[in-house]
Amino acid sequence: MIYWLSTGIICIMLSASAASYLLHPPTIIGIRQLGFPDFFRIQLAVLKIIAVPVLLISAFPIPIKEWAYAGVALYLITAMVAHSAHKDPLILNLLNVVFFILLIVSYMHWVR
Repeated sequence: MIYWLSTGIICIMLSASAASYLLHPPTIIGIRQLGFPDFFRIQLAVLKIIAVPVLLISAFPIPIKEWAYAGVALYLITAMVAHSAHKDPLILNLLNVVFFILLIVSYMHWVR
């Protein structure tokens, strides 16, 4: 139950974030203001879309699932660093910390 709840929340966040990266003009502008090029924004969106089924479907091989967890963790850490460097509101980093903790909870309760 803990695995599915934490993983579900992470996957909803990844899906919403990917959609926002591709379709929401204020998000697109915000990513540019953080100093990231458009190709990186699109690359992150695609990787988030790929990570969702990998995290949710148990049939994926263990190494691929571990890479998905590592990729999401790296994305969240990079987001925290970027928002801190840009001096964005603290709430953005607090949200990223919450998602990072949920990712750890998901990983720790993942049945291999």
